[in-house]
Amino acid sequence: MILKYFKYLFYAILSFIGFIGLYLLSAYVLGKISVEKEPTTSQDVTIYILTNGVHTDLVMPLRNEQMDWSQEVKFENTVGKDTLAEYLAVGWGDKGFYLQTPTWADLKFSVAFKVATGLSSSAIHTSFYRAMKVGNDCIELKISKEQYARLVKYVKNSFTKDAQGHFMNIETKANYGKNDAFYEAGGSYSMAHTCNTWANNGLKSCGQKAAFWTPFDSGIFEQYGIEK
Repeated sequence: MILKYFKYLFYAILSFIGFIGLYLLSAYVLGKISVEKEPTTSQDVTIYILTNGVHTDLVMPLRNEQMDWSQEVKFENTVGKDTLAEYLAVGWGDKGFYLQTPTWADLKFSVAFKVATGLSSSAIHTSFYRAMKVGNDCIELKISKEQYARLVKYVKNSFTKDAQGHFMNIETKANYGKNDAFYEAGGSYSMAHTCNTWANNGLKSCGQKAAFWTPFDSGIFEQYGIEK
């Protein structure tokens, strides 16, 4: 009986290792396959792709003639309430991970399990910036007004709205800094659809170069010649 138990345990561990290996291999291969950008159009709007080393944000002008994000992502929902920001960074991810895991040391099994299986709800993390600094962690892109309109639609559709159609702020003290806030979001986080997958799909939505599929920030940044 004991040998039978260890046999099943061995196969379970082997299957898990095989799954992780296949997942990482798929991420590596599909992350190398490029979805090319649309043919060159007018360069009307400057956006950015920003990473903290793990998580990718899409950064847009806080205000322009097409969209004023400050009408929904309000300064008053941040600790600092700094009204001098020029850019808004938006990232989508697992709600439990965002709010309950300020550091990797705080990661709980229950949160990790929900993240892996897609059983938890999601949230959007927003951050205000006065300026952006281009580098290995921040890529500048120039897109047309029409492409930006598509990106705006993609990002707006990721937020959960209340009955009046407004973004729903999550009141929490789990902020990362003085200029960020969380909002309710649609969709479920999983190993197949991560924060970086969301950002990668956002680039596709506005016709920019992206990976075929990637769960990691490296799949995005390597498309632009930056090795992570």
